[in-house]
Amino acid sequence: MEVWTVSYTAKGGETARRVSDALEARGHECRRFALPKYLKPGDEPLLSSAAQWAGDGFLEADALIFVCAAGIAVRAIAPWVRDKTTDPAVLVLDEGARFAIPLLSGHIGGANALALLLASALGAAPVVTTATDLNDLFAVDVFAVRNRLTITDMALAKAVSAALLAGEPVGFSSDLPTVGDLPKGLTTGDASIGVYVGTSEAVPYAKTLRLIPKRVALGVGCRRGKDPDAFDAFVRRELSAHGVPLEALFCVASIDLKKDEPAIRRFAETNGLPFDTYSADELNAVPGEFSGSAFVKETTGTDCVSERAALLASGGELTVKKIAEDGMTFALARSKEGISFA
Repeated sequence: MEVWTVSYTAKGGETARRVSDALEARGHECRRFALPKYLKPGDEPLLSSAAQWAGDGFLEADALIFVCAAGIAVRAIAPWVRDKTTDPAVLVLDEGARFAIPLLSGHIGGANALALLLASALGAAPVVTTATDLNDLFAVDVFAVRNRLTITDMALAKAVSAALLAGEPVGFSSDLPTVGDLPKGLTTGDASIGVYVGTSEAVPYAKTLRLIPKRVALGVGCRRGKDPDAFDAFVRRELSAHGVPLEALFCVASIDLKKDEPAIRRFAETNGLPFDTYSADELNAVPGEFSGSAFVKETTGTDCVSERAALLASGGELTVKKIAEDGMTFALARSKEGISFA
């Protein structure tokens, strides 16, 4: 996670440095901004207004931490707030590090989790105001983020939380294996509203929130210079034909010879997917029987790029064998990763 901090006083700068030290020790990347007259080693000069700094942060950072009065932070972020599924986490800490307050994207963006982390590291009191947390109830958006699940309907996600807060039973069904006890308020029995983890269109409740697990690796290959629109249409058609929603993909995989192939790169970037590539030796080391081609082996050094790449990326099992069309290939492999309530 890329975290930006900003402070406006000398004491605030000291707290900001404690914040970045705590986060960097846990693997996060931090940029620390301060007024020029309070700069210390490692700080970047704040040369714009708070609002402009926040606007830049909304575009580039995963989390913004204001070490100042809450009012400054609220006014700074106001022009940029759009949607809880895309807004970064925003927190406020007072300059004495007494309180850590999540302001925005507490669940999906991770602001609540950051507040708890910083409270522990700095000896601050976390001020968490989200209702499900206060009532120790299942938070579907936190569950989705932790388990790499795509929320298909934010209105239904709110309805699930409302039902839990009202004490109504909320059903839970999953096509994936689960670890841990079912949280309070969820039931595997009958319910009028519920949560379903899987990709099937056949849903188990009158009101069903589908959480699509990102467990499928897309293995591809294509002829050099293939038209990106044709490649995009081919992949989408095959996904639809095999009942795999685009949201179920967690990466695109191929051979390193294709790492700069425009058609593949555009598909991955357009859909927010990492593009993982492997050497011929890495692909050849994948065990199993594949739809090999002597021509492909002579050209690339491995007999089947799409199947081997998908399987290597997923670490699971091949679910759709190679499909070839007009210089393009497609294969799918599914991870065996389950879901956890822990």
